[in-house]
Amino acid sequence: MNRRTPNPCTRAARKIALGMACLAALHLGGCGKEKKAGPASAAPTVTVMEVVPTDMPVSAEYVAQTQSSRQVNIYARVSGFLDRRLYTEGAAVREGQVLFQIDPKPFQVQLDQAKAALAKQEASLEVARANLARTKPLAELNALSQKDLDDATGQSQSAAAAVDQAKAQVETAKLNLSYCTITSPVNGMTGAALQQEGTYISPQNSQLTTVMLLSPMWVNFSLSENEMQKFRGSIEKGLLRPPKNGRYAIEIVLVDGTIFPHTGRITFADPSYNSQTGTFLIRVSVDNPGGVLRPNQYVRVRVKGAVRPNAILVPQKAVQQGSKGHFVWIVNKEGAVELRPVIVGEWYGDDWFIDEGLRAGERIVVDGALTLRPDVKVAAQPHVRGTGPEPVAGRPPSGAAKDAAAGKDR
Repeated sequence: MNRRTPNPCTRAARKIALGMACLAALHLGGCGKEKKAGPASAAPTVTVMEVVPTDMPVSAEYVAQTQSSRQVNIYARVSGFLDRRLYTEGAAVREGQVLFQIDPKPFQVQLDQAKAALAKQEASLEVARANLARTKPLAELNALSQKDLDDATGQSQSAAAAVDQAKAQVETAKLNLSYCTITSPVNGMTGAALQQEGTYISPQNSQLTTVMLLSPMWVNFSLSENEMQKFRGSIEKGLLRPPKNGRYAIEIVLVDGTIFPHTGRITFADPSYNSQTGTFLIRVSVDNPGGVLRPNQYVRVRVKGAVRPNAILVPQKAVQQGSKGHFVWIVNKEGAVELRPVIVGEWYGDDWFIDEGLRAGERIVVDGALTLRPDVKVAAQPHVRGTGPEPVAGRPPSGAAKDAAAGKDR
């Protein structure tokens, strides 16, 4: 088979086309490099705040329940028919106000009988004394025997004792008659009447109602063993300073969020540990002259008075969490950021207490920290804090209330 001889013109054309393609490729590559080249990116803008330690008052808040400081169950002391109920259920009553009236007629009869028995015994006593008065001089003259004198003396003494017994029976009858009129022992609010008019009152159904004292009112809340242990640890580490003599101010927060106008004080801490709930009971006493607080309602108590000395507070958004724990970004003197591990404490409103990791005068990044990398220089602007109501610690050193009730001065 004959081989075909390549045409010299065709070979030259191919070389020219290949050269043009290489030049085009070099030109396009050069244009791409020119597009990538440009000015350096601008430093990220962040807001920063300076660390300034300060003594910070802290408070702890708990769910609590009110209790009457004196809740009196009203019982009938005698048996009989209930004649009348003389109060309005649920209304306020005064000390000594009549609540119930039991039929007094049987007890009046008993009193009359006791008085008659007393009169009889007093008459017998007069006879015995007169007999003794006649016997004594005759016995001294030996006109009567010593036995006669002893008998007369004994009869006189027996009659005197019978009179005393009759007087006691009269007093008992008077008491029983007075018990027919049942009065309130305190100023307070009455409960429902447990027995209706016409009911025969006996020891089995003797409770009639309840009267509850409204002022002062008790407010009870509980502290866990862990909370008290944490509080003591904070005291030992110098992270918390309780008020002098443990005089905490107790603020009552009502169900609608308003603050009760009267401040309470801790008056009792149960020394017994409740193994079922794992808590200790703390009691607060607060004046309640207007009767706003009622027994068994739920409120919140705010324990105030403790101070966290030289506390460092940073906004919560400035604190981030990684695989090794919490950290913040620090802006150093060169304007670059550094990652700083920190140990956080309790929440305080929108801030964190920082227990370890920061020093006074350091600047931390608040806004714009999510995209930072170590040693990146930033454009820092001052962070402006918002204003609002006094914050409450989210995880407070709650054992303060226990020691305050015990009167400990730490």
